[in-house]
Amino acid sequence: MDNLNNNAIVLTNGLLTSSDAKTAHGLIRGTERFNIIGIVDCAATAGKDAGELLDGKHRDIPVFENFENAIMQVNHVHYLVIGVATVGGKLPGNMLDVVVKAIDAGISIVNGLHEYLNEKPDIVALAKSKGVDLIDVRKPKQREDLHFWTGEIYKVTAPIIAVIGMDCAMGKRTTARMLTQACKANGLKGQMIYTGQTGWLQGGKYGFVFDSTLNDFVSGELENAIVRCWKETSADFIFLEGQSSLRNPSGPCGIELLISGNAKQVVLLFAPKRKYFDNDEHWGAIPSVESEIEIIEKLGSKVIALAVNTEDCTIEEAFLYQKEYEQKLKIPVLLPIQEGVDKLIPTLKGLIR
Repeated sequence: MDNLNNNAIVLTNGLLTSSDAKTAHGLIRGTERFNIIGIVDCAATAGKDAGELLDGKHRDIPVFENFENAIMQVNHVHYLVIGVATVGGKLPGNMLDVVVKAIDAGISIVNGLHEYLNEKPDIVALAKSKGVDLIDVRKPKQREDLHFWTGEIYKVTAPIIAVIGMDCAMGKRTTARMLTQACKANGLKGQMIYTGQTGWLQGGKYGFVFDSTLNDFVSGELENAIVRCWKETSADFIFLEGQSSLRNPSGPCGIELLISGNAKQVVLLFAPKRKYFDNDEHWGAIPSVESEIEIIEKLGSKVIALAVNTEDCTIEEAFLYQKEYEQKLKIPVLLPIQEGVDKLIPTLKGLIR
């Protein structure tokens, strides 16, 4: 993307190497909506390449200590994207100062948090005076723009595959996006339905923001996105980006994809080294993979693959977990970051045969 009007820097303010920066991580890995030309983080990461920090892959995206350094060293910045997804969707206090500086410099703001910039009169007035946009990605749709579930989902003949996880921040969106890209590389037509703000930021055409949709309309918005995608693209496969997990107590999610979205196949993500939901002992232990598969199958869907989030694992451990679970479950076990997801292509081809 070489249109200067799409140039963006991403704000993480010291959180780049934490799971709170998963929005930034998605944008570093790829986006068709923006051209990411820098990350604003902190002194500890400044001067490094964001891709190398994320997963060891150089992506020519420099990290800067602060906003001032960033705009001194990169040109034609059109957007500042808030690159964190915090608990409760609150804007970290230290970021608002940077937002004000960016607006004052004539840069539009893209915000994926629940705390909307368009509800801050001082920010709105400043943006108006500078002629820049405030884009609140998570702002709910108007009632007249929402869809109720109709049952039209049952007309979709392409396999619908839910990519769900055992917890938050497992890599569900990344895996769904990789599966879509792998389909294209292998002559198949895969489409992804995004369900969070980062999916939209990455350029997703079909989807909705799950956690800012009025509950009565979640099923309908999901159905509408799937049906519209299928009708307009004639996709061979439709991958649904999961949110949270079936049993995360802070926001259980996933049954809508299996029931309302009619996803009869599932790719399940888990992190073998993570013991507790959101790494918080008080939230409870993450159950076994086998028990999660049992629940999914009782809901009428089939787990066709496991994918491993290898946080805190050595390379050797990652491959040992892969081997262990393939022997136990007799299904493909993917290592998306280490190996990609092409291993699932034969299984996908079998679904359309």
